[in-house]
Amino acid sequence: MIRDAFGIIYAGEEITNLRELVDRRTVGALPIGGKYRTIDFPLSNMVNSDIRSVGVIVSRNYNSLMDHLGSGKAWDLSGKGEGLFILTPFSLRENPGVYRGKVEALKSSMDFIRRVRHEYCILAGATSIYNFNYDEMMRFHVESGSDITVLYHNVGPEHSVDELYWDVFLDLSDEQRIRGIEINPTHTHLTARSLKSYIMRKDILIYLVDECFSKGEHSFSENLIRNNVDRLRIMAFEHKGYVGMLNSVPAYFKVNMDLLGSDIRKELFSSTNRIFTKTKDSVPAKYTKSANVKRSLVANECVVEGSVEDSVLFRDVYIGKNARIKNSIILPGAEVGDDAELEYVILDKNVNVRRRSRLVGSENHPIVIGKGDVV
Repeated sequence: MIRDAFGIIYAGEEITNLRELVDRRTVGALPIGGKYRTIDFPLSNMVNSDIRSVGVIVSRNYNSLMDHLGSGKAWDLSGKGEGLFILTPFSLRENPGVYRGKVEALKSSMDFIRRVRHEYCILAGATSIYNFNYDEMMRFHVESGSDITVLYHNVGPEHSVDELYWDVFLDLSDEQRIRGIEINPTHTHLTARSLKSYIMRKDILIYLVDECFSKGEHSFSENLIRNNVDRLRIMAFEHKGYVGMLNSVPAYFKVNMDLLGSDIRKELFSSTNRIFTKTKDSVPAKYTKSANVKRSLVANECVVEGSVEDSVLFRDVYIGKNARIKNSIILPGAEVGDDAELEYVILDKNVNVRRRSRLVGSENHPIVIGKGDVV
């Protein structure tokens, strides 16, 4: 059954709360966990579900994402007829290059959607980190007679909401049918938070996208889903595993820190469903006699001469002598000089922190240094 489905990943979301981290890259290309990109998770979820045709919708600043995806070979999606398709903007005369919402992005990609031969579409975003196989969700979708099935996770009654993060909460009946949707609620008793991943037949998707677009409606959750709750049978399917949401700088920081925990790391990376990424041939990390590393992820090509604790170091990072790194995320190519001190800091690619510099943020307000900056 799942073989009769194709995938679409919307990697063009504008997440302004990620600030400097997405100034020069799309959210799908955001590095995470030492060697991965956020696009690796939804793409691997589809490949592990035996989906062989996947379109990735991009918007702006997508050069690094295209370089990462390449031909799709790393995900075994480089075959003829099927495979990985990069769906770039500018297909619509009305579109200046930045989509006003997912509906417009899908309308711009309609040539691909109409051309693909599969009956069902699995639509996912690139701002959630989880390991998932769509087989059981597809079975539930068909057996329940659903028109649209929405993937969600339960955040528990103690969760907090923030109107800036574009959270979508679902009001569910006992049979898991969606009765209502709350978008960016200031306060809510609902605990089923949408992961903005959907299953529906291709013909239904085409009809609903065309209908919304003709009315000047661009929001998928608000216009296409919520406005059809009473008209269509829209069901919900729960993902019970770990979920990391990349909707702000503190959230990005938290997801990377979560990966330091063995249970979460095992669930995401050591399950039967692998998370694939583009690999690079590189030398192992080097630790000198003065290095002291505790509870950290350190990628290949790193050279560590100082102290690193509860941190994530991506490829080709240099930590100088007597430097102290704690609760920080250091992206590829960054250099930290001798005797520098970093705590609750995110250094983007190729940042240079001069010797004896001191940068100290907090868990809820980590300091972000933009790509290529010198501090």
